[in-house]
Parts: sequence; C-alpha cells; structure tokens
Amino acid sequence: MTDESSTARSPLRTDIQGLRAVAVLLVVFYHAGLSAIPGGYIGVDVFFVISGFLITNHLVTGLSATGRVNFAQFYARRARRILPASFVVLLLTLVGSLLFMPPALLQGILHDAIATALYVPNLLFASQGTNYLAETAASPYQHYWSLGVEEQFYLLWPLVLLVLWRLARGSRRRLLIVCIGIVVVSLVVEIVLTFQSQPLAFCLLPARAWELGVGGLIAIAGPAAMKKLHPVIVAVGGWAGILAILLAAVFFNAGTSFPGFAALLPVLGTGAVIFFGQKVVRFGPNAALSTRPMQFVGLISYSLYLVHWPILVIAADANGGMRPLPTALGLGLALLSIPLAWLLFRFVENPLRRPRRLTGRRPRKTLILAGAVSVVTVLVAVVAAPATALAPMSSARVASQQATPQLYPQFTGYVPSNLTPSIAAAANDVPVVYSNGCHLDDVSTAVQHCAYGDTSSPVTIALLGDSHAAQWFPALQALAVKDHVRLEIYTKSSCPWVDITVTNQSVPYTACDTWRTAVLAHLAVSKPRYVVLASKAMTPQQIAGGATAEVWAAGAKKTIGELPAASKAIVISDTPGFPETPGICLSKNLESTANCALPRSQALSASWIASESTAATEAGARVVNLDNYICSKNECGPILGSTLVYRDSNHLTMTFVKKLEPIIWAKLNLQLKP
Repeated sequence: MTDESSTARSPLRTDIQGLRAVAVLLVVFYHAGLSAIPGGYIGVDVFFVISGFLITNHLVTGLSATGRVNFAQFYARRARRILPASFVVLLLTLVGSLLFMPPALLQGILHDAIATALYVPNLLFASQGTNYLAETAASPYQHYWSLGVEEQFYLLWPLVLLVLWRLARGSRRRLLIVCIGIVVVSLVVEIVLTFQSQPLAFCLLPARAWELGVGGLIAIAGPAAMKKLHPVIVAVGGWAGILAILLAAVFFNAGTSFPGFAALLPVLGTGAVIFFGQKVVRFGPNAALSTRPMQFVGLISYSLYLVHWPILVIAADANGGMRPLPTALGLGLALLSIPLAWLLFRFVENPLRRPRRLTGRRPRKTLILAGAVSVVTVLVAVVAAPATALAPMSSARVASQQATPQLYPQFTGYVPSNLTPSIAAAANDVPVVYSNGCHLDDVSTAVQHCAYGDTSSPVTIALLGDSHAAQWFPALQALAVKDHVRLEIYTKSSCPWVDITVTNQSVPYTACDTWRTAVLAHLAVSKPRYVVLASKAMTPQQIAGGATAEVWAAGAKKTIGELPAASKAIVISDTPGFPETPGICLSKNLESTANCALPRSQALSASWIASESTAATEAGARVVNLDNYICSKNECGPILGSTLVYRDSNHLTMTFVKKLEPIIWAKLNLQLKP
C-alpha cells in the first residue's frame, strides 16, 4: 500500500514497518487461499490506518512549523512514492493479461486498466459490484481499488487539514475535536451503506475515510497523550491491538457483514498498536514487529501488494478460469511474489522516489510526468482494445441446430461458428423482465404488477422467486400466449421464494423479506391457479446465521403453507452452476469444450435440492426437475448443438430456455382450461 516510510524530521517507526508486514502478509496469504485466515482481507484496513497516521503526521508537522501546506511539493512526493511501481505493475499486468487471460475477459480488463490509470478503480469496481448482471470474474486490477481510495484521500486531505487548522487557529486540541466529528460521520456513512449497498461501502472514500481518519487522530493527538501512561498499560495496549487484528483475520470470513461495524475491530486494533507504539517499553510488541524479517517484508510491502494479485489472477485464469488454484499452488505463487516484489522495490519503487531521478527537485516536473504516464497508459489500453475485439471467439466449424434438448444430452465438443448466443453476446441474452422493470433489483420492495399473455383470462399463473425463477419467464410467457392464460411475475434479484432471511453482499437482506411478505399477501387475495416457485440453491454462508439445508427446507414449507388453498404450488429445482462463467473458459478452449465441462456432482447441489424437494412434496407442492435435460449422466457442459447453455456462471441463456419450452410445458403439466 502507499503509506509513507517516514514523516518529516521523524525517526523511522520500526513497529509501523513491522505492522505493514503483518498487513500485507494477511492480504497476500488470504488471496492465496490460506484457510487459516479467512478474514485476511482486513490487512487493507490496517494499511488505511497506517497511511492516515503517517500522512497526517507529516502534514500537521508542517502546519505547526509554517502554518501552511506546500501542495505542489506534497503531491509531487506522493506521485514519486506511489506511481512508478504502480504503473510498472499496471503495464506488466496488461501485457500478461493480453498473453494469458481468456479472450472473453480482455475488454473488461482494458476498462479496468483505464480506470486504474485515471486513479478511479474503486469507483469502477463499486459500480460493478452493485450491478447484479455484471461479470463476476476477478479482475487482475481489482486490488487497485484501495489505492484509489488512498489517492483520493491524499488529494483532498491536505486542503481539508489546512482549512481546519486555520479555523482551529493552530490549536491541535480544536483540530482533534473537529476531526473526531469527521471520523464519526464517515463511520456512520460506512455502516449505513454496508446495509444498503455493500460494494459502495467497501470501495468509496466517504465510507472508508474514517479508517484513515483514525490514524490521523493519533497523529494529531501526538506523543503528548502517552506521557502519563504506565509502561504496563502501554505494553498491554499494544498487544491488545495485535490481538484484535489477528482475531479479525481468523474469525472474519466471506460471510461477515463488512466493513460496517465489523471494521471497528481491525481498525481500532491497528490504532492501538500505532498509539501505544509511540512509547517503546519492555515487553511491548515493538520488539517483535522490529525483527529483521518483519522489517524486510514491511519495506517491500507496497511492491508486494501490487505484484501478488495479478500473479494469482492471471495464473488462475490462464487455463480458462473455470477452476480456482489449488491452495498449494496459490501459496507457492504468493511466496514467489516476495522476490518479485523486492526486484520492483529495488529497481523501481525506491530509486524513482528520489527527487534527482528524472524530475530533479521541481514538483512541477514530477506532476507533469505523472500526468503524461497516465495519458500514455490510457492510450495503450485504448489502442489494444480493437486488437482484443479481433480475437477469435469460435472455431471454424458449424454445429447442427438441435431442436429440443434430449434426455442426458451429448455436448458439442467445440465452439461452433454459429453458436447462439455468441460468447460475447451471452451476458445480454436475458428475459425482457430485466429491462422493463418487472424483475426487481436488490433495493426495491414494492410488489410489481406485471402481467403477460391473455391478461383478461380468469386463469392465472404466478411466477415467484429470484433470478433463477426469472430465467424460466420466456417459457412461461410462451405457454401463457399459447393457452390464452394470464402470467404474473414476482421475481427479485437474489431473493428466494423460501421464507428465510438470506444475506446479500454479506449483509442481512431485509428488503427481500419485506418484498416476499408483501407478495404473499397479494397472492392471498388474487388466488392464482398455479404458483411456480424457483430459486438458486443457497450456500450456508448466504443464509443469515449460516443456516443448514434443513432450515431452508423449513422455510420452503412455510412459504408453501402461506399460499392460498386454491393455488397449486409447483417448485422447479435449481439448475446446475459453475465456479465461473463457462464463456470465459470457452474463449480459451475453442476446439476442446470438454475442458470447460464440470462433473455433475460438482455442478449440482444434490443434497440441498433433495432437501428442498422433500419439503415441497410434504407441503403439498409438485416438484419439477430439468437437470437431466441440461446435464448428461456424468457431467454438465456449456454447449448443446449450436446453443450456448449458460449466460453466466449459474443462469441459463434465454435462447436455451426457449429450446427447452416443450419439455418445460410437459413437466409442468398445467391444467389451464377455465
């Protein structure tokens, strides 16, 4: 990360250097798949606090001495510190991606590179995280989001501090009080956003500023706050901070509502280590943090943070991106990142931070060069875009257009030139309910009143569930038109029909509960003849409290029991899913699509589906399972005839669903006469 190694006229804090090592090792080995630290992502929060402390200490020291901020010099120093290593890794990552990443990902990677070169990658990734139709594959630039937060903080914080310093009339005490208010406001913003839109809370500066601000508060309070503390308190406080960081790393996981309240633990823990570390005492953590290995890793921590992620991502996706790296390989690549980071530090990061290299001592030259490098990087990405668009996305062979999928189908072994939809167009091969507002996003809670087919018919079919229910809409719409009945759709992103609270982006999805309750109340009045229910099979981490399949089954019974007695419930079992979008793998395996298939046992949540099916049957519902028309006896593949089966990792293409229509109609076996 981009924290300064020292502040003006201040001795090197070896404990902070060691704390950097703790932070970067947590992040690197978490990304490598080390199961012992499922919350290793909190290393970024540790970096934020360190950066806030060092930068604020530097600025306040200058303000105390001169009453002003030399903005040109400040920004030039940040540019020399941050940009050389950052842009070298950015460009090398772009080259590596063009050489080794699946062609289907390259356009998105170029967009990410441009956002990174313009210092706004966090804004891009925040917007992608709030788009439920966005590609879920990891970007080799994804780790730059935190640099975007810091760069934006560095841009604004000097001006904010200067204004506050003058308003406080040079009083550190008054400045501290105002900054506490800023930190509290930012913390509230983060907590609120975590429960409304977690990607925004995770990636945006207003929500993350309080973490840097905590470090800033320690810098403003200064060593004076330590004078009366007993050495035992100092030692215990420092170790308590270390313990808080480690507890977060060990006990947090992907299901933790983060950042939110949870971020308080690693942030305050880091603050404690920095605060109490201002006074070196016997038995404190300073000695452990100041060992030579910790100092070495801390020294190269910024370079290590930069290089480790693209190495892991490019290696994982070089084979088509369908399977995660084995843990041993991930850890091996993480260890390989350390000498590579040292090379980056030795020959790029450290030499080019010195004013005499390239720019002399004039800040203007540094800033002009920084702007020029950004422009050149953007131009390189723009020029590369047409070339990536020309990459072949199919073989030269044509496949037969299979009319209707057969039982235990045989998959096409190559990507046909007449593939429908094409790999590039697959993501947009979605039902019309996504564009006309009938399929709700994760915020809306009002019951939608969307009807199709013969809307005046006395016979009504209702479709209820999440996006896995919405994928069946084309077949049900065609049935409604054919048989002159009314089709009503009640689907909402990531919201299952089962009466159970789930998590969405790691926070309780209360909007889902509100909406589902309202829909069931509406159905109790409208009394449709049939209610077709479908949802994605959730993992325990996606259920609030980590519930089991048995709890899911109980929720299924509850929902079915709340349907009108006159309505007949039909549950469509969940369809097979893949770790990543098959199209990514296919773009790398045009002549061997078998490399992109998945064993049936891995693609299907068999025990979960069986539990749901049993519960539905016991509650009086009928269960329809279409898996044998999507998968063979042994595996699930991505292409049948000339049809692409999946638009992403777990949704069927609209084209394929239309191919399945006769089978779906037969399986549903609806009695639709008035």
